[in-house]
Amino acid sequence: MLLGIAITRAASLDPTWTTIHLVRAALARGHRVRMVEPWDFEVDERGQLTARAYAFDEPVDDVDVLVNALRARTSSRRYIRLDTLDVLLMRAAPLDPSLLAFAAMARASGVAVVNDPDGLLQVTHKAWLATLPDVPRPPTLVTRSPGTAALFYERLDSTVIVKPARGSGGRDVMRVAQGDVRSFELAFSRVRMRGEHVVIQGYLEQASEGEKRLVWMDGDILGGYLRRSAPGEFRHNLKQGGTPEPTDVTPAEQQAMATLSPHLLRAGIRIAGVDLIGQHVIEVNALNPGGAFHADRLHGTDVSGSIIERLERADARTAPRRTAWAPPAP
Repeated sequence: MLLGIAITRAASLDPTWTTIHLVRAALARGHRVRMVEPWDFEVDERGQLTARAYAFDEPVDDVDVLVNALRARTSSRRYIRLDTLDVLLMRAAPLDPSLLAFAAMARASGVAVVNDPDGLLQVTHKAWLATLPDVPRPPTLVTRSPGTAALFYERLDSTVIVKPARGSGGRDVMRVAQGDVRSFELAFSRVRMRGEHVVIQGYLEQASEGEKRLVWMDGDILGGYLRRSAPGEFRHNLKQGGTPEPTDVTPAEQQAMATLSPHLLRAGIRIAGVDLIGQHVIEVNALNPGGAFHADRLHGTDVSGSIIERLERADARTAPRRTAWAPPAP
């Protein structure tokens, strides 16, 4: 399998990131990997989709070798035609409209794109989860209207979480106590000033016990771990000082995931990181989901290898090819 991976930026990769462990797992299984940054996708003078890629063809046991080669930009670079890829794995965040356009064109040429570009556009907006009434989640409003937000906060009459509809890592996520109208207005305005819709969710008291990150693929839970917040911090994100711990998946959480799975699959999402507090789904991370490294480290599993094994089934190229992307006849 020739596996393409769209990444955010080579210089930002870290040895604990899932992307790196997916590369190692793919190489270990005898596949070739091409990693592409968003600005290295091109359409050449013949109308052919191409990209300048970091090329890896041989197994690498030490992920630090991969990371150092990418950070220093010393790994081999090659131009590739996108339609020669078996799978294009999307692992770039934040959402890049140009990258989604190139991925959609690659899909049209017959490449299996995981996750589907159209699905990513929907699912990475937190409004998507709020539209699923059968999935257990906290009371949620998504709006840019201060009046609508204030009325929801008043009626909910509880502590709330205020956060942007797109984003990750806990950035601009705020907790506002019940009845603190001034702090709520400030939190809402801060997120709204980013040009984003604002998500307001009821705060779950079980959050004090931690938040679970489950790695999901093709309807199955492959692994996961518990994220416990740092002292004095309510956010569980590792970037905010959260601590990863081993965990089990409860029957209620399994049921929540079973309810969520059909929605993800219908949207063309094959891989996601799903965050749960209790049996409630808090967020779905489909753009660049992590969790494989800590799940494997804490439980002795091989989530990365399982993902690559499932991607091997995606390279049959069943999508119709469009002659627009083929080289012109001589």
